[in-house]
Amino acid sequence: MPASKPELRRSVTPWGSFSWGYSDVGADIFVGLGLVLAAAAGATNVAFLFAGIVYVCIGLAYTELAATYPVAGGGQYFVLRGLGDIFGFIAGWAVLLDFTIDVTLFAWTCVDYLSQLIPAFTGSLHPWVHFGVTLGLIVGLALLNVVGVRESTAFNGVVSALDVVSESLILCLGFLFAFRPELLLHTMHVSWPSPYHLMLGTSLAIISFVGLESISQAAQETQRPASIIPRTSISLILTILIFALAYSNLALGMQPWHPIHDAAGHPMQFWQIFPNNGDNQGKAVALLAAQIPYFGAIAALYVPLLGAVLLLISSNSGVFGSSRIAYAMSRSNLLPSLFQRVHPKFRTPAVSIAAFCGVAILELLFASFPSLYPSAMSIYAHFFRHETGLDFLADLYAFGAATSYSFVFLALIALRLNDPLSPRKFKIPFNLPIMVKGERAEFPLVAVIGFLGILSILVFTLFTHPIGRIAGPSWLVLGLIAYVIYRRRRNLPVLGSQKRNWRAQQVEILRDAGELELMDEYVANVKASDARKTAALQR
Repeated sequence: MPASKPELRRSVTPWGSFSWGYSDVGADIFVGLGLVLAAAAGATNVAFLFAGIVYVCIGLAYTELAATYPVAGGGQYFVLRGLGDIFGFIAGWAVLLDFTIDVTLFAWTCVDYLSQLIPAFTGSLHPWVHFGVTLGLIVGLALLNVVGVRESTAFNGVVSALDVVSESLILCLGFLFAFRPELLLHTMHVSWPSPYHLMLGTSLAIISFVGLESISQAAQETQRPASIIPRTSISLILTILIFALAYSNLALGMQPWHPIHDAAGHPMQFWQIFPNNGDNQGKAVALLAAQIPYFGAIAALYVPLLGAVLLLISSNSGVFGSSRIAYAMSRSNLLPSLFQRVHPKFRTPAVSIAAFCGVAILELLFASFPSLYPSAMSIYAHFFRHETGLDFLADLYAFGAATSYSFVFLALIALRLNDPLSPRKFKIPFNLPIMVKGERAEFPLVAVIGFLGILSILVFTLFTHPIGRIAGPSWLVLGLIAYVIYRRRRNLPVLGSQKRNWRAQQVEILRDAGELELMDEYVANVKASDARKTAALQR
């Protein structure tokens, strides 16, 4: 008998599932806080609140879909199944952009946090040292993920637990010893931003909530995913929402705010706790924690280190997520079969890991260009005004997230209407009962609210981000060109969808996941539906 094709190993436990999500989205506040403070000023908490409401809707949608269809690919697979091949490709390609940016952005800010403890990172050689260390981190994480997901998950679990405790401690002591409610109200009144900056801050706030889909990316490697994913997802949604809203209010009510300018004279709306240096946007939580009375001296030593490690595992989640999306897209004939090759020894998608870490390195080169070659900065600024490397990465991150999440909401609605027979162990609340093709279905009202919210953030991103509205759509156009060439060579429909037996596939998915009760329930639902249709025809 021929040797069986190696498959992904199911080694992700309940805490591992939570830590995969937390290691990605939990680190976002370490990056997003400084960016949003710089843009939204006195409305920072409002920007986080709006993005947080949208995030809750996104989280609920991903929770239902990942528990119903526990397979590698996450949002890309849901869109493929709900809307068709070409939309599945667009959504997957947008998520791939996000995850490759994830790798670079969090490796970049990991070095920013380490610079609080290692002066060499902020000296005269800072740009090249920063670039070299970031590049080394990306290469190291690629090798770690080739070795195996079990090692990555254990690493994530320990650091995630430490960070939850640390962030809770920072917030508790900050509100106890440093928070002034009257200063919060004064800052919101005096430093309310312009509509443009509020839109900019809101579009940046969404990057503080990107990463929940890491749980669904690991669904095919999670034990009993339909049972575990709802619990871990809801826990993660509440944890991240509380942290984001608490940090934004603490920052507004902890130190007086005043506008400052960068070295070139351009306005930069920073807090006075930030030195007059744009590089400090990438380490806002460490700077904030250091200002807490009594605790600040200790926090100044360990928070930068813990933040750096958490950002490192978030970058690690980007490596993991991009490779699993490419693996799933390849299995669905949206990418060449090369990307679904699993290493025979380590049983990981080594080709996908290498390819998209390569993309992350290209993004690092482009983001580092202004600091490595200041003499060429005028060329960069001609196209992208005065954006820094961190701004470049954040712009693309916001664009990719808003694009992919928009499609996920549409896919949720489509799957509710087109696949009402699949058992949903977790279901988004507030549904409208309707009949579709003789079957009872439930229309998700929350999905409509979430879609309108994320669509507005996408509009904000395109309006306020010069890089996001150029480089983001360019990434999609290049991907679509490659998609058309690949599908034509394979004699597959370009605008249409390949014929698939979704019923048989759903049975296989639930069987492989170990959800045998749900599989039996699905088979019974299908038989009952077929019997009803046969009886209707006979009448």
